[in-house]
Amino acid sequence: MAKKTKSGNKNKQIVEEKKSIFSPSEIKKFVDEVKVEFTKIVWPDRKTTMSLTGVVIVFSILASAYLGSVDLLLGKLIDSVLR
Repeated sequence: MAKKTKSGNKNKQIVEEKKSIFSPSEIKKFVDEVKVEFTKIVWPDRKTTMSLTGVVIVFSILASAYLGSVDLLLGKLIDSVLR
């Protein structure tokens, strides 16, 4: 087996001056990138939006009814234990 030797070369780090993210050129670059990303968005049609909105409303009603009933039952249980 060959022995491993350390080389005398040291890695030198080059310190670059960073631009502030609030500089006008960086803000313009960010806004341009946002515009490009917005062109890639595929928006759903009205039918899909309405059906998914209905699902969210129904789920919200069911979840609130469930949580309300659990709260009521636990409140009565705790009230009966404390009496």
